[in-house]
Amino acid sequence: MYDKMCIDTFLERQEQLFYEPVAQTPEEAEEFLEDCMAYVCKNIREVRAYFEEVGVDIAGMSNEELAAAQEVFDLPDGRYLIVEG
Repeated sequence: MYDKMCIDTFLERQEQLFYEPVAQTPEEAEEFLEDCMAYVCKNIREVRAYFEEVGVDIAGMSNEELAAAQEVFDLPDGRYLIVEG
């Protein structure tokens, strides 16, 4: 369900969200992302829409602040991976 870029980015940067690694291999990372129902957004507008839909108070947050949220992983191709821990 998650492509290699999502899995590799999460695996490399998972400690931005967790104090210690939750996955050691790409397979474990993919399983973790599936278990927590991580969401992939095409752009920052979709990130904003996602947070609004799930009821997160993001009023007054800039796009830069949203992109810097610890549960938001910016992907090299411009997409975003949202992982709720």
